[in-house]
Amino acid sequence: MSQLALLEAVVVGSPLEAGMALYKIVPKNPYYFWSVMSLIMQSISEQNENLSKTMFLPLAERMVEKMVKEDKIEAEAEVELYYMILERLGKHKEALDVIRGKLGEKLTSELQSRENKCMAMYKKLSKWPECNALSRRLLLKNSDDWQFYLTYFDSVFHLIDEAWTPPEGEQSVEGEVDYSIEQMAKFVLDRVAEESESTRQLRGPFLAKLELIRRLRLRGCNDEYKLGEPEELMFQYFKKFGDKPCCFTDLKVFVDLLAPSQYTKFINRLLGTLPRLEPSEGKLVLPTDIRALQRHLCIVQLSRLLGFYHAMDKNQKLDAVRELTLRYRHGLQFGKSCLKTELQFSDYYCLLAAHVLLDLWIETGEEAAVWHSLTLLEEGLANSPSNAQFKLLLIRIYCMLGAFEPVVDLYSSLDAKHIQHDTIGYLLTRYAESLGQYAAASQSCNFALRFFHSNQKDTSEYIIQAYKYGAFEKIPEFIAFRNRLNNSLHFAQVRTERMLLDLLLEANISISLEESVKSMSLSPEEDDIPWNDLRDNRDLTVLFNWDPKDRDVSEEHKKLSLEEETIWLLIRSLTLRLVSGLTNLSHTVEPKNSEKATENGVSSRIDTIRSLLQQLEVAVDSGKKFIDRKIQYPFLGPPPSRLAVFLSSGSCRCQTSSFHLIDDIYELDTHGLEETTEVQERIQTSLKSLLEQLKEMLNKSKGHLIEVRDGHFKTHSGILENLVFFAETISLSLWVTSYCSGVLRPFKSNLQKKKKKKKDTPAAMPQVFTVFSEYVSGLQTLLSNVIDHIKGLEVTLTALKLEELSLEDSTFSEEEKTFTKTAQGKVQSSYKQSLQEIEELLKKRLDTIKKLKI
Repeated sequence: MSQLALLEAVVVGSPLEAGMALYKIVPKNPYYFWSVMSLIMQSISEQNENLSKTMFLPLAERMVEKMVKEDKIEAEAEVELYYMILERLGKHKEALDVIRGKLGEKLTSELQSRENKCMAMYKKLSKWPECNALSRRLLLKNSDDWQFYLTYFDSVFHLIDEAWTPPEGEQSVEGEVDYSIEQMAKFVLDRVAEESESTRQLRGPFLAKLELIRRLRLRGCNDEYKLGEPEELMFQYFKKFGDKPCCFTDLKVFVDLLAPSQYTKFINRLLGTLPRLEPSEGKLVLPTDIRALQRHLCIVQLSRLLGFYHAMDKNQKLDAVRELTLRYRHGLQFGKSCLKTELQFSDYYCLLAAHVLLDLWIETGEEAAVWHSLTLLEEGLANSPSNAQFKLLLIRIYCMLGAFEPVVDLYSSLDAKHIQHDTIGYLLTRYAESLGQYAAASQSCNFALRFFHSNQKDTSEYIIQAYKYGAFEKIPEFIAFRNRLNNSLHFAQVRTERMLLDLLLEANISISLEESVKSMSLSPEEDDIPWNDLRDNRDLTVLFNWDPKDRDVSEEHKKLSLEEETIWLLIRSLTLRLVSGLTNLSHTVEPKNSEKATENGVSSRIDTIRSLLQQLEVAVDSGKKFIDRKIQYPFLGPPPSRLAVFLSSGSCRCQTSSFHLIDDIYELDTHGLEETTEVQERIQTSLKSLLEQLKEMLNKSKGHLIEVRDGHFKTHSGILENLVFFAETISLSLWVTSYCSGVLRPFKSNLQKKKKKKKDTPAAMPQVFTVFSEYVSGLQTLLSNVIDHIKGLEVTLTALKLEELSLEDSTFSEEEKTFTKTAQGKVQSSYKQSLQEIEELLKKRLDTIKKLKI
């Protein structure tokens, strides 16, 4: 057997035997430790944690101890493996002894690897004196290492809480220990003093001072230790680092140390540090170099963070937008030599102006603000083609306006790599289908699924390579990464939506519903979504913002979004399973005797449908309760799911009614016409009601997508979403109607044959056939009306003259107007594309209705 084959056996086959077989052939350490690592992998995959800790890990520990006793440990990876085993077994003291002993000397490949592992074990063992002494010693070596400041502060406060004092005549193995607030304050002040004498500017000591004040305030004991006023410290920090892009992100963490009454004074002090220049261009003082620009930009960002821009009235905000735009364009001169892949120095002015305009749109509902925002962002992107934030914000705004067509190119230009398909893919897949862009939706789902499906193969390859090169500590990370993607909420959503989309576009059009379901290997009994282990891997903070904490995306928003998305996924998954169950209800398959419906404990197929329908109603009820809470996410936070429109459009009611109809039709099929008078009456009532519900849905889809009043532009994207749900709902209704037709047609045919044989006056044909025929005709008329309505919308859109439209801000230059027309043209084109795709689908559905007549 080749080495590669044995490696694959280690990963997927009989791991222990394969590794030992190699070791016997070639007695080298790596092969021996493959077997050890394989035992750890078995312990990771073992669901019974007790078995993992009592069998696999102890065996792995004994195997390594044997090599330790024989002094055969050669490589750093082998020590890492030993440490991993002891850590997983909870033997933290033994792990610490290994790291601090002779074997720990082999840990050299990573900077401070040994110290970091010691620190981790000290924390697990609550050895706070050692933890403190080690972090203190490392900070004396490098006073700019932020992680050790945090550990240092944590350890001191633990020692204070425990009232710890150093034992007489004893010293920590790691060195001197600080165990009081006085010592901690002195240590930080000494680091700041050292930095002032250093030739290299270090941010760590200054930020550590602010962090200590924050922690002391939380404990209510700041006034006793004069570390300085936060306002003064932040002012001094700005003077020192204000021209660095990191200054804002550094200070953002500590602005809550300022009282609201200090905000204005603080910003004015910062403005006072800017170079004194003569006003230019409309009495506005503009920077003369990049450093001055960066300082002013930092002040503007802090001003928004402190709420100054949010407190402005409409006119003040428009004035602020004009100033930010002017500063943005002026700053472009500093980036004339920048490559296309580089960002312009003044890009954030443009982004901030767009945010202020979005505030106006959200607060007043005036669409002129959002078009102005799009104008600025399109201009910004033209000057800085690689700015991801411009693209991300454009994607969000276009989607909110119901225009998906420009989003495809914008997302493609982001050039998302690997894991980003999971973390930001929702920006694309959330809106593609809901805005009627079926081809783009199919493409975006395929793109995402390709990444998820390749994960299994790729991860196995990574694990094999880790075995081959002895990077054992990486193997659990690869396994955790694979599990993270397999349990991804986004993966489950995309997979479910892709199958529903395929059914919508193909079932009973190009191929039958039965063939579609069969090709997807769908089974109504099987639910392969890991509900208990679902992971929300979405990056909900991918869009930059400078909003105050009360307006920012909070952990509560993320939690609520996950709850909403899970409810919506459950509804969609149950809908998919119900549709797949419909194909199993062939009236020739089930026994006529209902008492035989369950044999050997196996539920009949209709029982599965009933159970799924019950679950769907519970899920819908949960969805209604969630929507009733009227939760509003920040504009730059998680996008709302389709749940609210699903309920408000009437789609939910129609789809549930259609699924209930299946049960009654099945009863009719099972018991025959003579014994089901009441069932037939229910079917007639349901068919009439369903047609009325579909008509109501159509009424909610009427209106103009773009409304023009007094030369102003107003969009109604909700009409588009309602139309999409109408197309989905009527397609589902037609699948159910097809099942009804398959059941009723043989009954009617048999009755007609009996009529011909009988010479007496035949009995009247049951009313259910007439009502069903009227229902099918009603569907045909309804679909024709919808198609005519969509054609009318297309004609209106085509006739729209963009050049006749204007924005509230009439001061736009010709260049700005060009960007405005570009944005308006993209929205107009996208609406037309969506309408064409919805119309095409409904035309195909209309063609299938003639097959349903009985």
